[in-house]
Amino acid sequence: MFECGTCGKEFPAGWRARENHYKSTGHLPPAFECDTCDAWFRSNNAKWQHMAVKNHFAWRCRDPDCEQTWPTEEQLKEHEIEDHYLCNKCDRYFSNLNNIRMHLRSRDHIGEQSVQCPFCKTSYTTATGLVHHLEHGFCPSAPFLNRDDIYRYVRSKDPGGLISKKLIGWNGDSDDHYEATAMAWNGAAYECYFCHKAFGRLTALNQHLNSGTHRQNLYDCPKAGCRKDFQTLAAVISHLESESCGAVRFDTVQKNIADIVSGGRAIGFR
Repeated sequence: MFECGTCGKEFPAGWRARENHYKSTGHLPPAFECDTCDAWFRSNNAKWQHMAVKNHFAWRCRDPDCEQTWPTEEQLKEHEIEDHYLCNKCDRYFSNLNNIRMHLRSRDHIGEQSVQCPFCKTSYTTATGLVHHLEHGFCPSAPFLNRDDIYRYVRSKDPGGLISKKLIGWNGDSDDHYEATAMAWNGAAYECYFCHKAFGRLTALNQHLNSGTHRQNLYDCPKAGCRKDFQTLAAVISHLESESCGAVRFDTVQKNIADIVSGGRAIGFR
């Protein structure tokens, strides 16, 4: 039963009746009262022990299947974000980790103008979209750009080789063109000299050779325990955005790429 901490009066009708009593008298609740029930104690330590055992903290998880309570709103939010896939910005819950990751990368969450092309001013919701746009010569205001140009620019912004490989003697390979001949026939199919993949037609083999499949890897993941190789900047950025190896958070990738393409900072991903 709720009790006044000043005069000891009890309130069978509940805490609302006691609140009215406080307003009219100026009295106060017991010094060490539980945040959610009528129990009170002679020390703060006893109060906290009670609330921990009874799950009686003031901030309760909104998931009906959980209802865990927490001492502060910050701790509750941390719990809901980590254990219940809460988007704190949108105040939305998701059923699994993959769904919230997709949401965090969507226009609904990021907005219409996340990363902007420095040439044509087209906006992209992810850094991967922008880099792919530039790296493949799709920008109408900079159609001359290609994979090699982007690599040279990244190297200038990445002197420590965080994501770009230091390729001694590299002069670019975007203009390389391979032409297989009838000599590629192995008796059953046309065979790729590099990977030994077989093709039924010579034209198919030549398409394969000039698709970029066997181009040199220019980038790698910055995480020491990963270091996966990639041929394009878009590929390594997509890898980082996925958070698959935990090298860096998605939002950090967006911010860093936006700063880099605007001509600002060096690559750091911090």
